[in-house]
Amino acid sequence: MNERVKVYDEKMTKTYNNLLSEFGSIRAGRANPHVLDRIMVDYYGSPTPIQQVGNINVPEPRMIQIQPWESSMLKAIEKAIQVSDLGINPTNDGKVIRLIFPELTEERRKDLVKDVKKKGEGAKVAIRNIRRDANDAFKKLKGTDVSEDAIKELESEMQKLTDKYIKTIDSAVEEKSKEIMTV
Repeated sequence: MNERVKVYDEKMTKTYNNLLSEFGSIRAGRANPHVLDRIMVDYYGSPTPIQQVGNINVPEPRMIQIQPWESSMLKAIEKAIQVSDLGINPTNDGKVIRLIFPELTEERRKDLVKDVKKKGEGAKVAIRNIRRDANDAFKKLKGTDVSEDAIKELESEMQKLTDKYIKTIDSAVEEKSKEIMTV
């Protein structure tokens, strides 16, 4: 891969990885510990990811259990979950915090699939914008020591890269939609 194209490949990879992390935070009726990834707990005055203050496990398909390493952290973790956009009320038994995920209705599943498709479209637009930026940068090379053929080759390589990422995004959207619609 050409060095000039590699820069844009990295940007496209970041866009794709960002989409996957957004998909990880969508709860599909099953307990997925990644829904907690963006939740920060006040740990002695500094915001800290939940994963760094306790053990997180999934004992049942629709339950996440959080066992803090310090029992003094129970209230802080509980509060962080309540103020987050998770939409689940934690239960606290004095030792562990449990999150019970309700079964999703058919309508809610369809809404989530629409959301997934919208996020996928957003990622594809971002990929195309990166391609446009790349092609603009390649066009500016005209008149320098880079030949017309080399510029055409760069643009062609960029198009192949764009097609690859669009296809990858489409399959990720398809996979996530299937996961959501599976009861």
